[in-house]
Amino acid sequence: MSVIVTKDRQMLELMNLAKTIAQSKATVLIQGESGTGKELMATLVHQSSQRAGRPFVALNCAAIPENLLESELFGYERGAFTGAVSAKAGKFEFANGGTILLDEISEMDIRLQAKLLRVIQEGEVDRIGARRPIPVDVRIIATTNRNLADCVKEGSFREDLFYRLNVVNLTLPNLRDRIRDVKILAESFVKSYAEKNGKPVSGCSQEAFAMLEMHTWPGNVRELENVIERAVITSMGMLIQSKDIAIERRSVSQTIDLSINAGANALDKSAWAPGETLNDIERSVILQALSYHQGNRTHTAKALGISIRTLRNKLADYRKIGIHA
Repeated sequence: MSVIVTKDRQMLELMNLAKTIAQSKATVLIQGESGTGKELMATLVHQSSQRAGRPFVALNCAAIPENLLESELFGYERGAFTGAVSAKAGKFEFANGGTILLDEISEMDIRLQAKLLRVIQEGEVDRIGARRPIPVDVRIIATTNRNLADCVKEGSFREDLFYRLNVVNLTLPNLRDRIRDVKILAESFVKSYAEKNGKPVSGCSQEAFAMLEMHTWPGNVRELENVIERAVITSMGMLIQSKDIAIERRSVSQTIDLSINAGANALDKSAWAPGETLNDIERSVILQALSYHQGNRTHTAKALGISIRTLRNKLADYRKIGIHA
């Protein structure tokens, strides 16, 4: 989905605010749980601004190893380090005149945070190994699924950078707090994936809609999209039926509500439903842990007692069967 689909008053107000502040040069901080649509909101800000015809460059700070993130952001000169056989521009230079989206900004190393602060203050970047800075005109939008104010208190995020980024704050609501949007989102996803897969599916049955609206969606809109995509592909009729909806096989009273149960009882690792295999249970626990830690893979891996590489491999396997996290 390339646009935000909603009838929720809070989301509509946030979209109006995003369009209003887009005309300024202010940095924007977008916060919200994983899967709530932070990148779509960032795109809306860019497309509503005078920079709309200029580059929109996105970089996930958590997806790039720490030792490579600096060169990706700021670039480097030939001979700056072993293997630098030619000069390379960084993402800030590619975004010159436009917008750069720094996704999962909370995962950026604190040393690089100081360098980012200088870019904001001075409007110039220092390539690794360069003798002089390069001026850039870039609008910065940062997103995070964590509370940056808490990160500042923990000492993992610079306070001065936080204030520089937090000029405009857009905090997106969870899907469970805008449950009336589930139906219109599902309808939009059905139409999209039916066209994409050449399926004659036109909607969902009332029972299927009821089932969707009973779920608390810890993975938010992204989880709903994945569920609908699978349902469209596996459906044998014109309407998606409840049997086509592959979501947690737990009663409503057993469903984990992350907004309330943020303590030790958030993960129910003992629940089992007939027909579930050990791999199913493992996958469920990993995805629950990922949601509990708001998409932060480092914290999730630590909580589960596995390496970050093992977690990445597991998530890559899940993507192969149509489960995205």
